Amino acid sequence: MSVDVSRLDRITVNTDICHGKPTIRGMRIRVQDVLELLASGMSYEEIMSDYDEIEREDILAVLEFASLDSAARIRRFAA
Repeated sequence: MSVDVSRLDRITVNTDICHGKPTIRGMRIRVQDVLELLASGMSYEEIMSDYDEIEREDILAVLEFASLDSAARIRRFAA
């Protein structure tokens, strides 16, 4: 699997924003929030319509970040 690392720079962590949770480009839109919207069945287009600031590349970055994060958690769990 290939990861577009340049896309991951859209995910930021700042202790002054959302208690240090990963967000999209420093906005108060958490990675977790976007994942929950996708899990609820919302399409990319619906999310972008509800959140004008979000771009398609942001959603793809959220998915890549979540994939890498879950893989790291699985490795720690298995160790």
